Amino acid sequence: MSPSNVASAGVANPWRALLPIYLACLAFGIQVGTSMPLVPLALERQGVDKFMIGIVGAAWGVGMIATTPFVPALVARLGAVPLICGSAVVSAALSVAFALTEGVPLWFTLTLLQGVVGGVPWVVSEIWINLVVDEKRRGRAMAVYATLIAAGMALGPLILQFVGLYGPRPFLVAAGIMLVVILPLLPAWKSAPPVTLVENSGLWRVIRAAPVAMLAAFACGLGEQVAFSFLPIFAVGANVSAETGALWLSAFVIGNIVLQWPIGWAADELDRRSVLAVCALASAALVASIGFIDPQSYGILGVLVLWGGISFGIYTVGLALLGQHFSGGDIARANAAFTIMYTVAGLVGRPIAGGAMDVMGRSGMTFTVMFFYAFAGVAALLAMRRRG
Repeated sequence: MSPSNVASAGVANPWRALLPIYLACLAFGIQVGTSMPLVPLALERQGVDKFMIGIVGAAWGVGMIATTPFVPALVARLGAVPLICGSAVVSAALSVAFALTEGVPLWFTLTLLQGVVGGVPWVVSEIWINLVVDEKRRGRAMAVYATLIAAGMALGPLILQFVGLYGPRPFLVAAGIMLVVILPLLPAWKSAPPVTLVENSGLWRVIRAAPVAMLAAFACGLGEQVAFSFLPIFAVGANVSAETGALWLSAFVIGNIVLQWPIGWAADELDRRSVLAVCALASAALVASIGFIDPQSYGILGVLVLWGGISFGIYTVGLALLGQHFSGGDIARANAAFTIMYTVAGLVGRPIAGGAMDVMGRSGMTFTVMFFYAFAGVAALLAMRRRG
């Protein structure tokens, strides 16, 4: 099938063209949810201090940021399916290496390498979706993608309840799940959308051309990763049990699963900048309200569900805005820049929020996240005013 035929087939029936990558994204989400807690828990059992555990964890983001700029050129040269499949095989091999080894220096290196290959399915899937889907359905297509990733991440910890959290077995299971990512993609080996690169489409050009979308990625990345790092600590500081604090994270993820479709629908029916502004400002208000709600009540869970769903809507709408601004070869580097902004936000957001909590107490977390959400919301409103 020629590239033009692939594109026309995607527009004619985008949901069928997206099915392979959607199924792969679900499997990828399950693998991330399964593997994410394994290294920190294993290092803690080995007696490694928490600061060093944080350093090892940060290596994943460093590896991803360092290599993501090269993903568009690789996918253009190798093709979407071969690149994802190759990265899945390497990632699975690294999980096996975790199962067979131990030690901070070696695991730091393995985590860094996991970041190098781990971001490939994430970036390439977003490029694939933006290339295939037409403008009138872009928001909903991105909403389905976000929902599947979140659902997979929620299922991952459930798998660990059966296979355990310690020892080689969970790492080997994570490796097997990573290989499952390959299966739905094999029928699309030749029909996946081709990627061509455009000259002078560097990352900084993307950021300058779509600053609101890039700010959306940053605000969402900071808010989500600060929530995963500090919500349990916030809960314990409010005299809530650690087990209930973990339930807070579950509520946050459930909101992500439930609310993406209506937000994606709104992004297709309304001005996406207005939807982004509402999501960002509503997220800021929800975070601010946490400090005024009884942490022992069910009301806090309702707020966390809304915060999780609406705040990740910032990412969904940001991706749709990106596809609205870029097309063809530009979309590959645009998606890479978007992913980098999201990842950088997590790396810088956690120390900012942690430092704010050291100075201000529990409110330091809410103030930090609220500030960046509000900044993104105001930027979206100003963009509407400038461009009409």
